[in-house]
Formats: sequence, C-alpha cells, structure tokens
Amino acid sequence: MSSPVSSIPNLGPASEEAFARAGITTAEEIREMGADEAYRRLLDCGSRPHFIGYYVLVMGLQGRPWNDCKGEEKKTLRKRFDTLCAGFNRSETKLRADLEQTLSFLGVVARS
Repeated sequence: MSSPVSSIPNLGPASEEAFARAGITTAEEIREMGADEAYRRLLDCGSRPHFIGYYVLVMGLQGRPWNDCKGEEKKTLRKRFDTLCAGFNRSETKLRADLEQTLSFLGVVARS
C-alpha cells in the first residue's frame, strides 16, 4: 500500500505536485531515497533551489515540524543544501519569484 507524498509531515498538495513532476508519487519513494536524493530529483526536473523547502522535507522525514530546524542543525543542513545545489541556477534576479514559490510550497500564500 502506498501513501501520498502529502502524508509526510510539512508537505502538502504543492509539494505533491512538484514531486510528481519529478516522477516521485509516493511517500515511500521519498523515504527510501532520502531527502537529499528526493530534493536532487526536484532540482533535476527544473525546480529552483529553496533552502526552506529542503529543510522542510528533512524535518518532515524525521516527523518534526518544519520550524523545529534551528541553530547548528540548520547550519549543517545549509551546508548540505549548498553542496546539493552546486551547479543549479540560483540567479539573484529571481529571488522574489523563488520566495513566492517557496511560500506557496509551504502553503503560506495562495498559489498564483
């Protein structure tokens, strides 16, 4: 039996859609491959890098709320994220669009 991506804490319908575009359709697939590989696949299919989206995924796989990521743990995850994202487009001119997409990913703002 498979579970939807949105069954992972912190992930909702927008995350489910993003992972589906990357060919990942179940929570079990994400758990099996781990956060780094799952996120790399999002990047491979054209998703822009978003640190918040990354650590939301990491926290969710640990069964923790997204805002539980703090201090040294957050710094360590930032280093992992930067390594993972090396080579992907992170243009400064797209920061606003990236922020809006991240907030939408988290369900904080309505999708445009």
